[in-house]
Amino acid sequence: MIMKIPADQIRELKDKTGAPVMRAKQVLEEYKGDFTKAEEILKKEGFEKVEKRSGRATSAGIIASYTHHNQKVVGVVELLCETDFVAKNELFQDLGKNLAMQVASMGEKSFENQEFIKDPDKKVGDLVKEVIAKTGENARIGRVFRIQLGE
Repeated sequence: MIMKIPADQIRELKDKTGAPVMRAKQVLEEYKGDFTKAEEILKKEGFEKVEKRSGRATSAGIIASYTHHNQKVVGVVELLCETDFVAKNELFQDLGKNLAMQVASMGEKSFENQEFIKDPDKKVGDLVKEVIAKTGENARIGRVFRIQLGE
């Protein structure tokens, strides 16, 4: 017998993982409503798709910047993707803002392997992989700069 899964739970899983609605529903049913297990499975599937996209060209994107409230430190990140459509996507734009804030706070050294300042359980590189899984396009970090007054 198939378990009835609430629509809001399916929507939340879709939003967290970027999986299609029907796949989110299917995995939730398969794991009898265990949201945590379903999320783990769908994220793993998403990261497998990321690997397949890694060779695709990234000729579009944005340059994101963040100026610290004291106006003495700036972080700038070139974030690349495949199309202008994804570059304009809110998810992609938010990633750019978060990465610029990261570089302003933590610097450029080993940037993609740094712990994310808003969630130390994730690395900067993981944030990019999550966006790739959700948008279905390859994305990558280009140039990264941190400028501090007087340096």
